[in-house]
Amino acid sequence: KEGEIAGFLGPNGAGKSTTMKIITGYLPPTAGVVRVAGESVSQFPGRVKRQTGYLPEHNPLYEDMYVHEYLHFMAGLHNLPHSYRKSRVLEMVQLCGLTIEQNKRIASLSKGFRQRLGLAQALLHDPKVLVLDEPTSGLDPNQLVEVRNLIKTVSREKTVLFSTHILQEAEALCDRVIVINQGKIVADDKLNVLREG
Repeated sequence: KEGEIAGFLGPNGAGKSTTMKIITGYLPPTAGVVRVAGESVSQFPGRVKRQTGYLPEHNPLYEDMYVHEYLHFMAGLHNLPHSYRKSRVLEMVQLCGLTIEQNKRIASLSKGFRQRLGLAQALLHDPKVLVLDEPTSGLDPNQLVEVRNLIKTVSREKTVLFSTHILQEAEALCDRVIVINQGKIVADDKLNVLREG
């Protein structure tokens, strides 16, 4: 639902990343129907991608580019109007805490700032749905808190699907948890209900 962070929880190899790649249209489904914001991923992949922001587990960044240059490039790929690009990039830089880093090469950024840049990229086109594949993995404690707070802030107006294999991450961020094991959903409910059951 809008404004909800749904945690996609399961052990490594459970199928979380594969499912997220199918949801975002990067892998075709072999069976079944996947809908994002009411649209079929198979029938309308372009529409789904326009409504979806995606941060993959291994955040692919062009390391030779500067932060602001990369965001302008991504804004072009999203076909954002020229008149809107500059202000939208500035808005994402500020929202994601990249102001000090915006004139640095991506190669020189810490893991935490790379994750922030990945989130800025995923949010650039103002998607309805945000799909985050283990966005807090490998962060130090300070970066972890900052990225969690950023996810909470952006989730107020979006639907967020957040994957992790760490229960504490789900507890810290999620309103609802979907537990997956070997590609099958084994539980789907509010976290407090799952704890009691």
